[in-house]
Parts: sequence; C-alpha cells; structure tokens
Amino acid sequence: MTNRFVLVLLFGFVLIYLPARLFSIVAWPAGIGILQFAGIAICAIGAAMALWCVSSFAFIGRGTPAPFAAPRRLVTRGPYRFVRNPMYISVGTFFVGTAVFYQSPLFLAYAVLFFVSSHLFVVLYEEPMLRRTFGDEYVAYSGRVKRWSPKL
Repeated sequence: MTNRFVLVLLFGFVLIYLPARLFSIVAWPAGIGILQFAGIAICAIGAAMALWCVSSFAFIGRGTPAPFAAPRRLVTRGPYRFVRNPMYISVGTFFVGTAVFYQSPLFLAYAVLFFVSSHLFVVLYEEPMLRRTFGDEYVAYSGRVKRWSPKL
C-alpha cells in the first residue's frame, strides 16, 4: 500500500466514519436554544474557513488537500498567510461547533483528540514531507508564519 492510499483511508476514517458513528450515539438536543445557534455559527465559521483553504489549494497551489492530488506549488496566500495549518484548524473548529450544538462532551473530546492527532501528524509527517518537497521555500515560509497561532 502506498503512503498516499493510507493517508486517504486515515482521513476518511477521521473525518467521515468516526464522526458518523458519534452522530449515531449522540442525542438530538431537546430544544433549539442559544447553544445550538452558537454551535451553528461555530460550524459555519469552520466550514467557511475550510472552503477558503480548499479554494486556495485549487487556485494557488493547483491541487487539492487530498494527498493523491496535492498542490504542486507551496500555498502561502489566502488563509495560509496567517497560519500554516488553517485546514486542520477549520475542521477542528467545525467539530467544536458540533460539540456545542449537541452539548456533547463526547464530541468535545473528539475535537480535542482531533487537534492533538493533527499536531502530531503535522510535526511528524507533514512538515518533513513539505521540507523535502519545497525545500528552502518551505523553510522560509515556516520561519515567517506560525504553525497554529494566527499571525495577523
């Protein structure tokens, strides 16, 4: 199995399969109140950020977030000018919004687990791969833009 195939399976498991399983065991809120509206707003922010990331990969990097069709150019504009990993932040934000909407400690724990595993994935796999792929351009970029906290 190639690394890219394994990554596709991993992302499908983390982004689709596990959340679907969580939805099957988390109860719908008894009513729609302020927390549900806040959760929807947080999810919308996460989704909008994710769309901005995907469009930046497509139009600037000439690729996709999927490992089998990765960008051919280093993307340093759009949301990537503020933080190096906005896609992970946006997906995690969506999971946090889901936890707020459902008032679910289980979804909140999943969001925390997602952020921790994303950090480990970025540090142990993605950054070394980007350094090999883009060389000095990536090293300079990572010197200018922080990994997780936005640079405004």
